[in-house]
Amino acid sequence: MPASAPAPADLAPTIRVERLAKSFRTYRKQPGLIGSLKGLVHRDHESVHAVKEISFTIDQGELVGFVGPNGAGKTTTLKMLAGLIYPSSGSAHVLGYVPWERKDGYRRQFALLLGQKNQLWWDLPARESLELNARIYAIPRPEFERAVAEMTELLDVKDKLGVMVRELSLGERMKMELIAALLHQPRVLFLDEPTIGLDVVSQKNVREFLRHHNATRKTTVLLTSHYMADIEQLCRRVIIIDHGSLFFDGRLSDVLDRFADFKLITIHFATGHTSPASGFDRFGEVVEVSDALLRLKVKRDRVTTVCKALLDELPVKDIDIEEVPIEDIIRQIFTRTQPAGDQLA
Repeated sequence: MPASAPAPADLAPTIRVERLAKSFRTYRKQPGLIGSLKGLVHRDHESVHAVKEISFTIDQGELVGFVGPNGAGKTTTLKMLAGLIYPSSGSAHVLGYVPWERKDGYRRQFALLLGQKNQLWWDLPARESLELNARIYAIPRPEFERAVAEMTELLDVKDKLGVMVRELSLGERMKMELIAALLHQPRVLFLDEPTIGLDVVSQKNVREFLRHHNATRKTTVLLTSHYMADIEQLCRRVIIIDHGSLFFDGRLSDVLDRFADFKLITIHFATGHTSPASGFDRFGEVVEVSDALLRLKVKRDRVTTVCKALLDELPVKDIDIEEVPIEDIIRQIFTRTQPAGDQLA
């Protein structure tokens, strides 16, 4: 089968990435006027490795979180998979197509939504922008009307279709951008920070919509977000990259098991209890302490022992044992030092 020909869905994963890498050549200018003059004669360049030979596969209908700090290579990877930029080395197939060959059959089956980029026409009403997209993708009128009615109802923006895009709020505009991306019913959706800058209510609406769309349409979704609530509520699987290299690929729950070696214990004291100012550090790391409660970070293998000691020694009204928020765990993964070659795939 030719590399650019679509492969049957039952023979290959929807997305296959093998040792994909991308480097950029940048110019290093010396400071000041003298540096500018030197640059006219001789320029120093350096290579920046944005993505370093990452490999993964994603099956049909999966909704996968693509996580990493700023500059990790997430957006660069999505742009390669969307065919916007060419890789330096490696290979990728999406729906059986090589993305950067930009075959028309592929472009009609995927969508890329960048949270900080607009695809709708700024000075047109939202509905007219959607109609232009429908003409581009040759969507029949009845199908267009049905899709717009369904998605605007789910996202609660039906009354905003006649409003100029530039006059929409950020949340309303992002919802319209999402509708535009899904108007042609793509089989693969690349989402880069779809909830960035949105208020809590808008974030919740977008998440619920994406969950519903993925469940009903079986669309394969690769999602990047700095809001860990997006990842926690939408994705069972996460791919973590750092400095362009693959660090972790697996179930989100496994991140807790492998990288969170402690839990949070919260003790609510009985009314009238006066908490001592110190002495709790023998149980674990003190996160918060007051006359009303004590919150500790305790190693997993000591949770049972510590809880028993706390119940025996303190006037406990209630006790809670929680997993550490996934956001804190991801932050720790990115801030801790990793020896070269010690990444976990």
